[in-house]
Amino acid sequence: MRAARVGMVMGVVALGVFLISGTAHAADFDPLAATQAYIDSVPAEARAKSNAYFEGGYWLQLWRFLVSLAIAALFLAGGLAWRLRDGLGRFGRFATPLFFVAYTVIDYVLSLPFVAYADYFRERRYGLMNQTFLDWFGDQLIQLAISCVFGALIVWGLYAIVRRLGQRWWIWATAGTVVALTVIVVVTPVFLAPLFNKYEPMKAGPVREALLSMARSNEVPATDIYEFNASRQSDKISANVSGLFGTTRISLTDTLLRRCSLAEIKAVMGHEMGHYVLHHVFVLVAYLGILMFVGFLVVDWAYARLTRGGRWGVGGLGDVAGLPLVLALFTAYFFVLTPVLNTLIRTQEVEADAFGLNLAREPDGFATTALKLAEYRKLAPGTWEEIVFYDHPSGYNRILRAMRWKAENLPVAPPAPAPAEEPKP
Repeated sequence: MRAARVGMVMGVVALGVFLISGTAHAADFDPLAATQAYIDSVPAEARAKSNAYFEGGYWLQLWRFLVSLAIAALFLAGGLAWRLRDGLGRFGRFATPLFFVAYTVIDYVLSLPFVAYADYFRERRYGLMNQTFLDWFGDQLIQLAISCVFGALIVWGLYAIVRRLGQRWWIWATAGTVVALTVIVVVTPVFLAPLFNKYEPMKAGPVREALLSMARSNEVPATDIYEFNASRQSDKISANVSGLFGTTRISLTDTLLRRCSLAEIKAVMGHEMGHYVLHHVFVLVAYLGILMFVGFLVVDWAYARLTRGGRWGVGGLGDVAGLPLVLALFTAYFFVLTPVLNTLIRTQEVEADAFGLNLAREPDGFATTALKLAEYRKLAPGTWEEIVFYDHPSGYNRILRAMRWKAENLPVAPPAPAPAEEPKP
């Protein structure tokens, strides 16, 4: 009995020492210092390059907006809109979707020099593009075709609502937009994404098993992991849990598997599973529905005043010749709302980060992944700069949150005390 009591006392002492040392370790860990150490590990030249790339993107947003407005103005002031409407009139009910397709194609052709510079040549200059120009242009044509098909159907439906429902059209237009967004979310992983990349089931191994275990433990209804060859476009790392209503799938880029450790992969996928478990797709669609509702009201008000007196040969809101104006108004509306949209998305990203840290329990893997993303994102912006321009948290804030999580979770569960030695007879 005495030996048993001695064993119990030794176990309690060992447990106390462990807890005291663990608490001291946590107290000694400084999240700010750890974050700064990660930031300082990035060479100054690399940071300057990523800063220049990302800050240049601010101006590209403005120029994209101005190019869109210029093309819409060309259609309206140049009379191309009403001429195109009259020319397509012989197609009857199909005139509206055909007008949209024609406008989309002409808009793309006119903006191609800018798009090629912004999305191809500039990306190549910063080492973020692996494709040849012809490969890139091929993807662009596929994307253009998808935009024409889905956009034509959506515009066709919206104009039918405007023409038939009159004053209350914006209520049903909002509902139709929400339905369309949901359909796109459902079909994208199964039917659209494979048009750009080759998806294959991941081979059996520790990475696959770790990710499936994470999925099972969080009710993510995916029974397989897919790898796709994003390296044909760039070396950027990415992953997603996409789809709804039976189309859910977990997908990782080959670049993520090639460039990242298991800890980093788990950190990334914990974040992506967070989006799914927290129903961020539904929340974002709801947010967009609200913004579209307000946007339809704004467009209704502005359109009536800008087309007063038959300006540009355009009739009421149901006249498809006014489509360039409608698109220009929506472009301006969402351009002004850029900080709002970015904040809505960034808030979801913060929530997914927190979920991923708790799921993967890999704060350092999370931090080193943030450094990889900083190859093309400014690592430490100012406060207002992040609010206005960032749709994801900055690398600095992501690392800081990971280090704070690490500080709060450093004392791990103590080992079980050794069993007391049985007294000898």
